[in-house]
Amino acid sequence: MSTLTEAPPPLAPAAPETRPPRRRGRFTPYWLLLPGILWLIVFFALPMIYQASTSVQTGSLENGYKVTWHFATYWDALAEYWPQFLRSVLYAAAATVLCLLLGYPLAYLIAFRAGRWRNLIMILVIAPFFTSFLIRTLAWKTILADSGPVVGALNTLHVLDLTDWLGWTAGDRVLATPLAVVCGLTYNFLPFMILPLYTSLERIDGRLHEAAGDLYAKPWTTFRKVTFPLSMPGVVSGTLLTFIPAAGDYVNAELLGSTDTRMIGNVIQTQFLRILDYPTAAALSFILMAAILLMVTIYIRRSGTEDLV
Repeated sequence: MSTLTEAPPPLAPAAPETRPPRRRGRFTPYWLLLPGILWLIVFFALPMIYQASTSVQTGSLENGYKVTWHFATYWDALAEYWPQFLRSVLYAAAATVLCLLLGYPLAYLIAFRAGRWRNLIMILVIAPFFTSFLIRTLAWKTILADSGPVVGALNTLHVLDLTDWLGWTAGDRVLATPLAVVCGLTYNFLPFMILPLYTSLERIDGRLHEAAGDLYAKPWTTFRKVTFPLSMPGVVSGTLLTFIPAAGDYVNAELLGSTDTRMIGNVIQTQFLRILDYPTAAALSFILMAAILLMVTIYIRRSGTEDLV
């Protein structure tokens, strides 16, 4: 037997070398980001730079202020107003804890048990946003009035005796006390806690709960081992969205508190608008921002999650 060998076919001529076509739209994302970047520069970066320069100025409103790099303003402001800083942190922390204790069960109910009532409950949660922040706060002056039903019920239950011993109320009075300020903060910022919690809980796969039940886990064990760890991004987001604005708030302390419950936001407002001491006001603002940034950074690192809702 013999095999016939055929000559290999001639090689095709090599295609001429061509360059890849230029991508015409490669700068489109940057053009889309440009309005947002300009907005941040004009309304965030430039005011921050201006306030930073103001904080190291000396002078007066009549004679004008000049940049003299007087960094002692920061130390003087902190040394004089550290009680207001501490009070702001304590009030904001108390309001955040209350918002978490009140908001988590409600968010859990909406995510897993609300059924056809889910949309209605969500509307009720965001309903306070339909009115002004100022009006909502003023409403609490009526709710916590000395002759109102809330104070009467607390007196009947002897709750005010305990809060008076703790220093949160003054006798039979709730208005113009720390308790009134914390109640106002809790009410005004509660939706900021509920919405991230609901979003995080809704993402949890229900089959994980079924798997835990198949493994004979009790409801509390399922919540502790499955639900709560998976909802940590919502917990972190909600606590940040509550604590940060609450620490710098001044409306609740102004309308529901007294001179003994002034927060650092009230001091900054007074320095800017009444005393007209702009360097001190700017220094207080930067100290507050740095303190909150430090606390938030530590909190996020200690929480063990960076996946925020």
